[in-house]
Amino acid sequence: MSYNPHKPGRPSHALHTYWVGNLRLVLDVVVSPGKEHSAAKARPGLIGVLDKLEPQQRPALVRGDCGFGNEPFIAELEGRAQPYLFKLRQTVGVKRLLARQFARDDWSTSGPSDQGWSAVEDTLKLSGWDKSRRVVVLRRAVKADLALSRKTKGEQIELLMPDKDVQAWEYAVLVTNSTYALEIFGQLYRDRADCENGFDELKNQWGWGGFTTQDIERCQTSARAVALLYNWWSWYCRAAKPGVRMEAITSRALLLAGVGRAVKHAGQTTLYLTPMHAAKDKLIELITHIRAALSHVRAVAEQLPLTDRWRTFLDYVVAKITRPLPPWHPPERIALVG
Repeated sequence: MSYNPHKPGRPSHALHTYWVGNLRLVLDVVVSPGKEHSAAKARPGLIGVLDKLEPQQRPALVRGDCGFGNEPFIAELEGRAQPYLFKLRQTVGVKRLLARQFARDDWSTSGPSDQGWSAVEDTLKLSGWDKSRRVVVLRRAVKADLALSRKTKGEQIELLMPDKDVQAWEYAVLVTNSTYALEIFGQLYRDRADCENGFDELKNQWGWGGFTTQDIERCQTSARAVALLYNWWSWYCRAAKPGVRMEAITSRALLLAGVGRAVKHAGQTTLYLTPMHAAKDKLIELITHIRAALSHVRAVAEQLPLTDRWRTFLDYVVAKITRPLPPWHPPERIALVG
């Protein structure tokens, strides 16, 4: 939330958010002053989240953009044996690395899902790094006229184009300590961008950051409360439609457009729902899926404590989402997006 000159006195805040990728689950949010928006300010919150998890609960991969690909951030994760995947800025050292890849003929692709990207791996030690690290170089051919037009407009583009008659390439360089196969790194990093949709939904559909005061602690409490409600609604919607994410702008109008009536008889409570939405058949299908999820919890964990019932519900929804996995996806835990 940047400063708005039309709202004098309203503070500028940065919301550092930590997500579980693919599930769009907010693990935590830390509200900081607007000037503390860099990745370095996000590091303590991420480390705090990881340190609260048991080793078997930690993510298979911590992902982040080029703001996170620096020695302090990487060293913190390596000290905890935490796999990571970060993008690198195209500094002088990275450009030298790209120049070395020009003559290589072992670029690999992963088929139709690679979106035109091919990859090779190498090792790199930048100035300021205490050791060499594994890097993955991705490239994709672009049209020369498109590259020249974007360059003329002054847009930032990652290109290595020695001459106008030579094929132009778009490059991205990733640093990682994971052991995943080379072919899947491009898709693993592209999946990180899905979190931008979550940010947009939280800000525009859930009013995240709408409550701001000079008191950071109250803003922190408000942001976490909104994130908690967002998580609850996300789980509810994924129970209704496991295969596809439902945005708040459509799901709330669909799933809340009904009248409920509770009837108690013989020690049991029955809830009757009357749909008020035009998409009646679709709504009935969604509610049927929700009923199946709740029936599963009732059958498996009816006598268990509330926390165990909640865990049973989450396990049911996650199983619906993650099985079967895409063919390129590593058979491990869902990745955390930092």
